[in-house]
Formats: sequence, structure tokens, C-alpha cells
Amino acid sequence: MNSILITGCNRGLGLGLVKALVNLPKPPKHVFATCRNKEQAKELQDLACDNSNLHIMEIDLRNFKAYDKLVQQIDEVTAAKGLNVLFNNAGISPKSTRINMTNAEDIIETLQTNTVVPIMLAKACLPLLKKASKSQESLDLSVQRAAIINMSSMLGSIEMNETGGLYAYRTSKAALNAATKSLSIDLFSHKILCVALHPGWVRTEMGGKNAPLEVEPTTAEIIDTVMKFNATHNGGFYQHDGKKLPW
Repeated sequence: MNSILITGCNRGLGLGLVKALVNLPKPPKHVFATCRNKEQAKELQDLACDNSNLHIMEIDLRNFKAYDKLVQQIDEVTAAKGLNVLFNNAGISPKSTRINMTNAEDIIETLQTNTVVPIMLAKACLPLLKKASKSQESLDLSVQRAAIINMSSMLGSIEMNETGGLYAYRTSKAALNAATKSLSIDLFSHKILCVALHPGWVRTEMGGKNAPLEVEPTTAEIIDTVMKFNATHNGGFYQHDGKKLPW
């Protein structure tokens, strides 16, 4: 792929995805990594110093008015070749889990970050994705052409929910799954691949210290899986190793 935009790259999975991409034998020509505060993203800055193809984009993704500027900056860097992949990774998980501890503020904030942001950023980046797709008309649906990858979670699967709770997080990811399916239908004519992806339970600040998976090998596996996505995966829900998950 020529270019990819990944959100939420100051730490955790986002930072791991950036590392996996720049370490590829043939890394993307442009890796755009967003963070809310560039000064606090020290490890991301160090990576950018060692990799000229890494561009740090400072933005609060909940500020929807800032999206036009972000898109313009990407368009200028890619020399109007568009954006091959939008990887909506940024997300939050509130501490309140059970119904008696759930509050409206947590639900609203989680839905805004985990669902509304990916939808609105997809909308804003659509002209860039269309450009990339049009320039690669010989390719079928793939990340090499144009794609939106939404970082979901198996906790958003209604069928797999056997433990309840996690109202804000579960509903935000289930809603994101629904949005991903709609995107896959609406953007099919433009040959833009859309997939929901479960990264696994990874040992990050959000995942916690008891998570069984480590960031580096898992993010490397995620990139390998994403690179293999094709038309058969469009509108689907898959985990880090490529296994299909139920809605």
C-alpha cells in the first residue's frame, strides 16, 4: 500500500501497529499516525525520527471540525494520490461495567469515541479513499487498493455475549460493527473494502495486565491478516488471526 492512516497511536495497539508497519520489508510509503498530544507521544516521536515515512498528526478526534485540515494535510503529503487505508484504532473503555454502576456520561462518551468518531472520520476521508481506489482500478477489493479497517472487539458480538455487563463498551462496538457493514455496502461501488477487526485481548493499558497477548507479536499478526483481506472479507467481522467472528 502507498499510504495508511492509523488513529490512537500514542500507546498500546496503535503504537504497536505503527511499529509493525515501519518494520515491514516493504513498508508503506506514508504512515500517518494520530495522537492527541505530540509532546507526550515520546516513543512515537522517536519512531518518526528513525522513519521518514512516518508522519505524526496531532488531533483530538472528538473535534470533528479539525477533520478537514487533517484530510488536507494527508492529501498534500500523498501528492493527491489519496489514502489507501483508514485504520480506525482509537477507542476507550470505561471502568463502569455492571448495570448498577453504569451512567449516561460513560455511555455517551464511549459511543462518541468508539462509534461516532470512526463513522465521521470515514466520511471525511472518503474523497481520499476514492482517489486511491480509482488510481488502482486493476486491483480487486484489498488494502492495496482502498480500505477502512475498524478496530472492533468480540465484546461487541451479540451472539458471543455470555457474561453481560460492559454496557458502554459492548454497545459502542456492536454499533461500530453495524456501521462497518453499512459502509461495506455503501462503498462497494467505489471498490473500498470495509472490515471490522477484533485484535484479541492484548496486554495494554486498556486491556490490563492479565491479558494473555502481548502487543508486538499481536500487532504484527494483525498487519499480516489485514494485508490478506480481499473481496471475500468485505463487510465481515474477523479477529487478529483471520478467524471469522459471529455478529
